[in-house]
Amino acid sequence: MSQQEFENPEFETLVIHDESPVLRVMLNRPKLANAMNLKMVNELMAVMEKVENENYRVLIISGGNSNFCAGGDIKDMQSAGADKQALIELNRAFGHMITKADHLPAAVICALEGAVLGGGFGLACVSDLAIAVEKTQFGLPETSLGIIPAQIAPFVVKRIGLTQTRRMALFGNRIKANEALNLGLIHQVVENAEQLEDEVTKAIKLAIKCAPAASKVTKALIHCVEHEALNPLLDQAAVDFADAVMGEGREGGAAFMQKRLPAWADVQLEVGAE
Repeated sequence: MSQQEFENPEFETLVIHDESPVLRVMLNRPKLANAMNLKMVNELMAVMEKVENENYRVLIISGGNSNFCAGGDIKDMQSAGADKQALIELNRAFGHMITKADHLPAAVICALEGAVLGGGFGLACVSDLAIAVEKTQFGLPETSLGIIPAQIAPFVVKRIGLTQTRRMALFGNRIKANEALNLGLIHQVVENAEQLEDEVTKAIKLAIKCAPAASKVTKALIHCVEHEALNPLLDQAAVDFADAVMGEGREGGAAFMQKRLPAWADVQLEVGAE
C-alpha cells in the first residue's frame, strides 16, 4: 500500500497522509505553533468523519515544525469581539470535534513534541496512546489568559483526575513529559523525534494485529463503563462477547491454533512519515 496524500483543496491547516488502513494527520500552522482556529477544528472533524466512514483502523495526530498544538488561536477569539453567539459556536465546535475524537472506533495515537497546551492538551487526553518526546511541555494556560478550558475540562478530569486537573488549570503551570507520564496523561516518553516515529510505527503494527470489529466494540464498551449501570452493561457485554466469538473469534482462534497471523493482521504496511 503506497502512501498517498489525501487530496482535498479545502484543507489549509492540516497535512494528511493516507497509509490505509492508517491515516496520518499533521496539524500545520507552524508560525503559530499549530494553534487551533475554527478552520482547523472543522478540518479535523472532516478527517475524523473520513476515518469513521471508511473504516480506517488507526488515526495518528501529530504537529508540524516540532510542536503539537499551542491551544486555541487567541486571534480567532478576539476577532469575535462582542459577538457572544459567535464565541459560543466557536468554543462548542471544538467540543464536538474532541468528543468525536474520543469516540472514534479507530485507535487514536497522539505523537507529541514541543508545545501541548490548551486544546492540544485536550486532544492528548482523548488519545488511545500518547507518546511524547521528553522535552515536550504540557499545560493548561487558559486562566492565565483570562479564559477557561471550557470544552476540554471534562476530558482532562477523566484522564488525570480531579486533583491534578485543579492544580494545572488553576495555576497554569507547565510540566514536562516525565511528569505527564506519572500523571497518566501520556503512556510513553522518548528522547527525540526519531524515537517518537519508531514508537508510533511499533504501535501501528500492534494495533493492526487486533481484530477491527473487536477493537471497535471494546472501545465502545470502555466508554460505557462511566455512564451506565453495571448489570445492564455486563448483560450487553455478554451479547457482544458471543457475537465476537462467533465472528472474528473464529478466525482468531484458528490462527492461534495454526500458529499464523489472523486475516486482519496479515497486511503489508508502509509506515513512516515521508
